[in-house]
Amino acid sequence: MKFFPVITSMSLGRAWLHSLQEKLQKASSAGFSGIELFYEDLEYFARSRSGAQSNDTPVSPTQLIMAAAEIRKLCQALDLTIIGLQPFLFYEGLLDRKEHAARIEKLLVWFDIVDALDVDTIQIPSNFLPESQITSDLDVIIADMVEVAELGANRARPIRFAFENLCWGTHIDKWEQAWQVVQLVNRPNFGVCLDTFNIAGRVWADPTSADGKAKDADAALESSLERLVNTVDISKVFYIQLVDAEKLETPLVEGHEYYSQGQPARMSWSRNARCFMYETDRGAYLPVEMVARAIIHKLGYQGPVSMELFSRTMSDPDPAVPHQHAIRGIESWKRIVQALSLH
Repeated sequence: MKFFPVITSMSLGRAWLHSLQEKLQKASSAGFSGIELFYEDLEYFARSRSGAQSNDTPVSPTQLIMAAAEIRKLCQALDLTIIGLQPFLFYEGLLDRKEHAARIEKLLVWFDIVDALDVDTIQIPSNFLPESQITSDLDVIIADMVEVAELGANRARPIRFAFENLCWGTHIDKWEQAWQVVQLVNRPNFGVCLDTFNIAGRVWADPTSADGKAKDADAALESSLERLVNTVDISKVFYIQLVDAEKLETPLVEGHEYYSQGQPARMSWSRNARCFMYETDRGAYLPVEMVARAIIHKLGYQGPVSMELFSRTMSDPDPAVPHQHAIRGIESWKRIVQALSLH
C-alpha cells in the first residue's frame, strides 16, 4: 500500500502506567497498521518479563533482545508492522568522547534489538543537551553520523538511520540543518524523518508569543516548504510524522504551568501539548496540513505515516487512555486520508 497509518507506542500512554500489550491491542483494534516502537516501552516490557520488582531495576542487553523478539511476535499476531525503534538520544557532537564511545556501545545493542524486532530503521533526534556538552562543529557532527551509518551498513542486514530535527535542538533545530547533515554524510542508509510539528513548530510557531506565532510566520513557512520541495531527495525521506499542537492560552514563559527553568519553551510545549491533526476542539492550530501537502503531494512521499503524540494526557493513569488515544489517532488519520486524497 502507498500509505499506512502508524502510531508511536508511547503516544498511547507512558510505559510505567500502561502496558505495551494493551497499547498494541488498542492500536490494532482502532485500525492502525503499524507501530513506531519507543525505547521506553521496550525497556519496561523487558523489565516486566524479568520479574523485576522495581521500575528502576536495570535490564540487560539479553533481556532487551528477548523482549524485542516477543514484541515482534505480538505485533505479528495483531497485524502490526513495526517501522522502527526510537529515539537514539543525545548522540551527535558530544564533547566527551568517552561518552561518545559509550553511545556507540549502546548502539551495538540496539542493532541486535532491531534485528530481533525484524526492523531496519533507527531514529536519531537532534541533540538537545546543553551547549556546554556538545559542539556545533559540523565536521564533528558529520563524522559522528558517518560512523553510525557505516556501522549500520556493515551489518548482515543493513540498518538505516532516520535523522530528525527537533524544533528545540541545541544546534540543529530546522529541517534544513538536518538535511545538510544527510547530504554531507552521503550514505544510502542515512536519511531524514520529516515531522510536521518540528517543521511548523520551529519556523511558524512560537509558544512564548501572545498569538502563538513567530514573526512573519506565514511567509517564513511558505519559503521553508518551497525550499524543502526543491532540495530534499525523496529517496532519503525514510518516514514522516504528522501531528499538531495546542495553542496555549498564555505565553509559555516563567509562571506558566508548563514552564521549566533551563528547558527550551518549545520542548516544554512539545512534551505537554501536542495533539493529533484536526483536533481543533483541543486547540490544534499549526498549519500542519500545509506541511503534509508539501511533503506528500509536491515532494512525492509515499510510505508509513506516523502519529507521534506527546502530551500530558499520556501520563494519565486512567486505563482508558490507550483506547482513547488510539481512537483519536485513527480519527485524525481518516481526516488526513480524506483531505489529502490518500486513497
